[in-house]
Amino acid sequence: MTRRPDGFAAYIVVTAAYWAFMLTDGALRMLVLLHFHTLGFSPVQLAYLFVLYEIAGMITNLNAGWIAARFGLTVTLYAGLGLQVAALVALTFLDPAWSVAASVTFVMAVQGASGVAKDLAKMSAKSAVKLLAPTAQGGLFRWVAVLTGSKNAVKGVGFGMGAALLGVFGFTAATLGMAVVLAVILCAVALAMPAGLPAGSKGAKFSEIFSRSSNVNWLSAARVFLFGARDVWFVVGIPVYFHAVLSDGTPTGDRTAFFVIGAFMAGWIILYGAVQASAPRILRAKSRPEATLIADARKWALLLAIIPAALTLAATLSDGPQGWLTAALIVGLLSFGAVFAVNSALHSYLILAFSRAEQVTMDVGFYYMANAGGRLLGTVLSGLSYQTGGLSAMLATATGLIVLSALAAGRLTPLKPWTKPE
Repeated sequence: MTRRPDGFAAYIVVTAAYWAFMLTDGALRMLVLLHFHTLGFSPVQLAYLFVLYEIAGMITNLNAGWIAARFGLTVTLYAGLGLQVAALVALTFLDPAWSVAASVTFVMAVQGASGVAKDLAKMSAKSAVKLLAPTAQGGLFRWVAVLTGSKNAVKGVGFGMGAALLGVFGFTAATLGMAVVLAVILCAVALAMPAGLPAGSKGAKFSEIFSRSSNVNWLSAARVFLFGARDVWFVVGIPVYFHAVLSDGTPTGDRTAFFVIGAFMAGWIILYGAVQASAPRILRAKSRPEATLIADARKWALLLAIIPAALTLAATLSDGPQGWLTAALIVGLLSFGAVFAVNSALHSYLILAFSRAEQVTMDVGFYYMANAGGRLLGTVLSGLSYQTGGLSAMLATATGLIVLSALAAGRLTPLKPWTKPE
């Protein structure tokens, strides 16, 4: 299917804006996590810092699809970038003299604003792919894989950048610098954005945000448990564990730990993004019918469950932090990232395949509400499982969540050739 030249240009500009946003999003997560960990926050308190971020993401996605359908995708994209700039600036006012309760409350509120910003930008970029990508010969899968994979690679760079900025410049200077850079990028995007994205429709109904498609609903459920399984170890447990292993408690030891943790988290996200971008080739999507790709969603989830199950056994057999366990975690979690990436890319393709063009922002918003719900679930369980049961409890929780994701994915059904997606 041939698209207008301005449509492709719009895709490029939207992708560039999304990259810029995700760079700051990844950096901000590491800045907040490591900064407050060094201030003595417990794993549960660290998890609280990100809870409102995920709750705000759920609410945003529930409404953003309708907002985009009503006012246009450029409005939601610019709003996401602008709100992230405001959140970064707000964090510079954090006062170390504040009490723990005041600090947690303030950072939770700012993280909530950042969560709104992230999901406005994400919904805009993902919906643009459905509207602008060619559909022939697996074109939709390739374009969404490139957008999603490159975004996660950029976010991985942000993780490393955030840890490095914290170690070199400190928390306040790092957040202020990122705010200035992102504000400049927002202005450049607004000037460069060509025609090509829909301007919105006054006839869009808010009630349409709730999908009536069983495939969209089951895929959204699978997404909840898939991302819950990742964030149950990713958000708090593994960074805190690695800091305990790597740091000797001195400022120099902390800085060294920051760089190593940041490098690992960045490497994980970059690997995740690279595999996501390659998912159409891994799954041979160009030559296989949609029905087999739908069936793959359950198979790849079950394959993913094997990895945290094996790591759970290793952590159970280990008597506290040991060199071989740390090595097993690094290898195992990198493997988890590769297999997780195929699952995630397949989900990202299927939601667009299941969505009608005129309903795409609504269905994508609903689906990413589920995505945020999974991250919220994982964030809460990350602090709780690690603090109460250590590595083994955290990894066992991840295993159980992936099994639930596989069960939900098993309920997906192929679309009949003569019908439109419901």
